[in-house]
Order: sequence, then structure tokens, then C-alpha cells
Amino acid sequence: MIALLLWCLACVASAQYRVSGGGGEPLKMAQGAGDTAERIEVYLLDGLENASISYTSANSSHQWYRYRERRLEAEPVTSTRTGDTSTIRALESGYGYFVDEGAVSRYVWIIDYRAYALSLSDLRVDESSDPCGGLVLTGAGDEPPIYYYWPNTGTRRRVERQYEVSFQTLLYDAERRQMVSHEESVTLSGDLYGQVIPAPLTDTDIRVEGDQIARHFGKALTLYIRDYRACAVEAHIDTLFYESDAPNMNRSLAGFAAPAEIHFSAIANSPTAALFNWKIYPSGEEDNPLVRFTGEEIDYVFNQAGSFIVKLEVSDQSTTCHAEDEMQIDISESYLRVPNAFSPGTTPGVNDEFRVAYKSLVRFKATVFNRWGVQMHQWTDPAQGWDGKKGGKYVQPGVYFYVIEAEGSDGIRYQEKGDINILRPKTIQEEYDTIQE
Repeated sequence: MIALLLWCLACVASAQYRVSGGGGEPLKMAQGAGDTAERIEVYLLDGLENASISYTSANSSHQWYRYRERRLEAEPVTSTRTGDTSTIRALESGYGYFVDEGAVSRYVWIIDYRAYALSLSDLRVDESSDPCGGLVLTGAGDEPPIYYYWPNTGTRRRVERQYEVSFQTLLYDAERRQMVSHEESVTLSGDLYGQVIPAPLTDTDIRVEGDQIARHFGKALTLYIRDYRACAVEAHIDTLFYESDAPNMNRSLAGFAAPAEIHFSAIANSPTAALFNWKIYPSGEEDNPLVRFTGEEIDYVFNQAGSFIVKLEVSDQSTTCHAEDEMQIDISESYLRVPNAFSPGTTPGVNDEFRVAYKSLVRFKATVFNRWGVQMHQWTDPAQGWDGKKGGKYVQPGVYFYVIEAEGSDGIRYQEKGDINILRPKTIQEEYDTIQE
């Protein structure tokens, strides 16, 4: 018995249906999980002229049946046989056909697509839809629903039509930091009217072709929405930061160093995006902005430590559609450390200048004196320093005195005083310029 059952299953596995006829090659729909479990294949034909289903199997004792909704209600169908192949003709749309060989059957559902052909026209955008987020398609005509039934459960299933929608839009290219032209293509499943497509970001024609069944038979319907006027907007913030490359800046502290001069520019789908509004505020204090600005670009200098939000709001000319982008700017706390020695003129590039280690100093002044109180050098940029020269000549090695006044981005005031030692071998004594009182 087991051997016989295995033989019958092998017969079913090797057996196959072949559907032909109508105007062109029949279209076999892609199977879903339910179709696979029900062992049903759905075929659409362009008319039923000369339509037939053939079944080839090594088992000669088989009978054809058809059902309307469930296998249990099936009725026999007459077939003709040639060798291992039997064929049925005079097919009717809206029936499932199968061969009963005493084992698990497979099924074929036949649909005459001509009875369900599209009659759509006057494609347009539903005026009640949101033109900023997505466009709802509407129009005139009819999309007759196409159904079939699973044989074992009698569950009614719908053949989903598919439409290809194409139009021009813009995409943000992060690498190039600009909006670039893009041909958008969207596949819609189900009824066309009521479907939502992404709102184009530029004026364009919208083209719809379908459905996939008509396309298969070379009869696809093509509809257009001509000269659609875009109003949806998209916005991105681009930055350019003028960062110091000073070797004496402490880069171990997180955040930008104050004063941080940053250039912000809006990247949007202009000219549809027409109005630009900027707002900069401390994090968590949107109602207390530090600055408001209108325009596509803004420069701002951050002098305070902390986290700040830069927010860009963009709208179209009619202010119907809005978009925004924001970014966080972190400004580090201040830092100041003063060395106690340097060796000018001995090891170029290595501790040959008197420079402080610093970050986020918004005000700075340093002055160096000799032991008689004569000013040797003064500078106001913490990135700079003293090369150990006075009047173009190296000063005598020894102990000098510095006074540094500074203020940090966090409000800390620095008052630093102390000794700075100049170290130098005697081999370059000839370059010394002795400073007289």
C-alpha cells in the first residue's frame, strides 16, 4: 500500500497542465502562499477562442472535473486523449479545472480577461487629497474586479491588477550635497483610483500604464496627468565649518571650539521651495531662539558652550506645503594650559614656540616680560605664540614672565601668571640680542 501511494504521488509530481488558446500566450499569475497550499494555478487568456487545457501523466485512469466555488461541488468534463495526454476544450471563464487521479489534485483556474478589460479615462489628482504628502489618483471609468476560488476552502480571492506610474522628481544626493533630477517609477497593486503616489518635487507629467495583464497581451492602457504643478517641498541643511588647524588646540574635548563660525545653507527643491526660515536656539529652548533669519543661507558664530539646535523650515510660495530639517551643534567647554619651558631655535617644529594648549577661548591676550619688566611680545590669538625673538633676534636663554587673560565659551575667566623658561644650547649664542633695560 505504501509503495502504491508513493507511486501515485510520483505520478502527480511528474504530471503537468498546459494552457493554450486565446489571443496570445496565456498569462500565469504569480502564486502566493495560499495558492501554493491550495495547489491552484490561475491563468488569464485574451479570449477563449481555441482555448484548451492539456494534462500529461503516466496514469491512464484519470477524469477531468470543473468547479465554480468548491471542489466538493465539481462536475465531470469530457476530454480527449492522445497517448499520455488528455485535453479539454470549450473552456468557460470563471471555473476551476482539475484531473482526479485518486491522489492530491492540482487545479487550474481560467479567466477570460476580455470580460474584465479596463475602461479608464480622465486621470487626475483627487483635489481633496494632501498634495504635500502624497497624491490620490482618481478619474472616470471602471476596473471590474477579477475573482477566483480556492478549491478546498471555497475562499474567494482577487486577482490584483498592477499599474506602473512614472514621473519626474528630485532626490537629495548627500555626497554631492544637492537635489538631482530623478525618474521615479512606482508599481501600484489593486484598483488604480484611490491609490496614493509620492508627491513629485518638481513640475512634471504623470504617466500611468496598466494593467500588467493588458500589458502582457500588448493592450496596455496609458493615461496621463499633464503639467502637474508641484507644491510638495523637501529640505536639508548643509554646513561649512571654518575650523582652526592650530596644532596647540586640544582636540580631545568633544564638540566644536568656540568661537565657531559656521555657514548654514538650505538644500531644497527650488523653485517649488520658495520660503526659507531659520531658527537657532539652545537645546530644549525652542521658544527662546538666539536668532531668526529668512533666506537660503546664514552665517552664525557660536560663542557659548552647550548644545544648540539649528532648525530650517521651508514652504512653497503659497505656504501650502512645509518641510523642515534640523541639526544639533555642540560647543565644547573651555580649556587652557600653559607650558613652563620651550627651546626656540634648537629643534624646529618641536617645542620651539611658547604656545598655550587651549580650546573654546572667546577672548585671549598674552604678554611676556623679561626680568626687568620689559615687554618681549604680546598676542591675542590663542592659536599663535612667541618664537623667542625680539626685534628679529633670539633673546637670551633664561627665565621670563608671562601674564595671560582669557575668557572661555562657558564663561570661565582665566588669569594666568608665571615663569617661562627659555632653553638653548650655547652653540647659537651669536644670534642672541641682549635686551637692555
